[in-house]
This record gives sequence, structure tokens and C-alpha cells, in this order.
Amino acid sequence: MRTRTRRDRTLPRLHFLDGTELSSAQLTSLLDRALALKAAPAGSRALDGKTVALLFEHPSTRTRLSFEAGVFELGGHPMILRANELQLTRGESIRDTALVFSRHVAAIGLRTSSDERIEELAHYASVPVINMLSPRHHPCQALADLMTMREAFGAIDGRVLTYVGDGNNVARSLALVGTLAGVTVRVAAPQGFQLELDVEAELFDDPEAAVDGADAVYTDVWVSMSDDESEAARRREVLAPFQLSDALLDRAAPHAIALHCLPAHPGEEITEGVLYGERQRIWDQAENRRHAQKALLEMLVS
Repeated sequence: MRTRTRRDRTLPRLHFLDGTELSSAQLTSLLDRALALKAAPAGSRALDGKTVALLFEHPSTRTRLSFEAGVFELGGHPMILRANELQLTRGESIRDTALVFSRHVAAIGLRTSSDERIEELAHYASVPVINMLSPRHHPCQALADLMTMREAFGAIDGRVLTYVGDGNNVARSLALVGTLAGVTVRVAAPQGFQLELDVEAELFDDPEAAVDGADAVYTDVWVSMSDDESEAARRREVLAPFQLSDALLDRAAPHAIALHCLPAHPGEEITEGVLYGERQRIWDQAENRRHAQKALLEMLVS
């Protein structure tokens, strides 16, 4: 096991690009508010009369559903946009796009295949920009994950979350945002799939050792849409020992919960028994995206 420490960086507080824009106190307040909004979904009209642009470069289920429904519940208008519907496909710059969007909407959400693109958008936008997913970060998912742990355990400071599988953008965001919440994040991955030297996390190559005593065990898909057949087969073979199964979950704390950001592929990264079993909080996670993002929008736009 090794410990890696993320590099220090300061980003504009206006935006939410990787989650570290929040202080620990702000994160605690946001999670408190998310739980309150879940208890009373119609309890806020923070976006009354406001429009939020939600730009998707890729297909989406949970991100689109949760943001669109959440903006509506806050009294706002969710403007769903696809990249091929904008002049970006004809060469208009991100800078010009940011300047125009900022004259019409209260916030911009972007689901993108480029971290550089969302950083450039945030640089030129005068309204909050929210990272709805990028290659290196998925901070909105991490907010919902921590909220789910709060529901399960109450206080989460000092809890242990173990992520098993590919050390991807979800694992990175769990490490970055989880650290702010006082959660110890362990990442178990095979050689070549581990996180880079930019986060604070305990790194393992043995999944059984990584889940020992953990309060939550988390996984994500092994194969992405961009992987061809040969790469997909290679990834499945290498990652097979890191499947989230009942046997692996049994090695965690007796009260441990299973988490997955979805979509899931039962029989690959997670067994069907865990995915639909009594120890998982996966479907709560999916719902909690909406409530956590509503709290985030209140914080950024109000």
C-alpha cells in the first residue's frame, strides 16, 4: 500500500470543475442542504426565472435526468443542448461560446471529452460552470456518493471508502472530494490501471487487503464506449480479480455498503447479487445525484 498526495491548486470559486473549489466546511454545508432538499424536494425556488444550459457532448442517463429534473424542481428552465446543435461544430471558439452563453443563462453544465475544453469555458464564462463529467473528473457523482454515505452512516468523517477496479475519473473525484469530507479513500487497481500522482489516496494492488474494514466498497465499469473489442477483452481479463462480489464485500466491515455510479454490467465489475442485493445503496446513489446537484446549484447561483 502506498499513499499519494494531490498537488495544491486554486481554482475560481465561481465554478465547480473538480470539487476542490469547495472548502471542507462548504462541502459539509452542501451535503446538509442536499439531505434537506431530499426530504422536501419542492422546498426551494432558488432558480425561479433562471435558465441553466446543460451541454452534452455524449449520451447520458443519470446526469441528464438528475440535472434536468433538479433545475426544474428549483424553479428554473433546464436548456438541454448537444454539441452538434451549436456553432461549435462549425468552428466557433469556446471563448465566444462562453461569452454568448453568459449573456443568457445563470449557469452552464458541460459533459465533455476534454478537460481542457471545460477549463477554457470556465476561464471565459462570467457565470458558474459545472463539470458534469470529463475524462479526469466526475465531481457531481462524488457529491452524491458522499451524500449516500451520510444517509447510511450519519457522520462520515473517519469512514473508509474502498474503490476497486479501474482508477478512472470517478476514483479520482472520490479521492479529491472524499478527502475534503474526512473520508479515507483506498483505490485497489492492477498495474497500469492505478491513479496518477495527483490525489490523496491509499493505493493497493490487492482488492482483499483494500476492502478490509471498509465502510463502503465502490466500483465502476471496466470498458468504456471508446474501447475496441481487443482492448475490451484485455481490460476484462486484467480487471477480473477486482470484481465487486459478495465474497469481496464480506471482507469489509459488517455494516459495509456497496456503491456503483452506473451504468453497470452485471457479471463483469459487479455481480448481479451485489447489484440488486440488500447491502447495496446503488439506486439511492442514482437518486441522490439530483438532490446533491440542487444543493450545488443553490450554492453557485444564489
